[in-house]
Amino acid sequence: MADLKLAKTDPEKQFWDQLDGHTAGMLGVSDSGQHMQPMSHFIDRDEKRLYFFTSRDTDLVRALRPGATAHYTFVNDGHDYHCCMKGALTISNDRAKIDEYWSAVVDAWFDGPRDPQLTLLALDLHDAAIWASTGSAVKFGWEIAKANYKDGHTPDLGETNHIDFLRAA
Repeated sequence: MADLKLAKTDPEKQFWDQLDGHTAGMLGVSDSGQHMQPMSHFIDRDEKRLYFFTSRDTDLVRALRPGATAHYTFVNDGHDYHCCMKGALTISNDRAKIDEYWSAVVDAWFDGPRDPQLTLLALDLHDAAIWASTGSAVKFGWEIAKANYKDGHTPDLGETNHIDFLRAA
């Protein structure tokens, strides 16, 4: 569940906590002409980086060019936290990270961690926009009723914030 106070006072902590509690979002290479695609992320808070396992023959890998920027979007299970992040997407193939994040789930897609098709992508985060909204049906109903009753009242249902990972580094 999204914490509205944390979204306002410490959006980066909330960002990592939300990503840590969930595993999937949509990843796409900017200006590639391709649609975003579902991917599972693995987080490295210290490096402000996300990792993704994929196959080297995917459209996503073929779309990578030097200096490629990617967007990754994420919505939590409660649909009260939304995030869009962007950064530099590169092929990493860091053996230590492959071993660290390897699991039975990843293994189901590949022939072990030495599979020649295996590609580890790294998304070095530049910034993110977050939206945290109330999970309370009562608050939602009250705010909608006030907006329909009072002229000029806009529902107050959450917080939005921006995280600049490059400035915070």
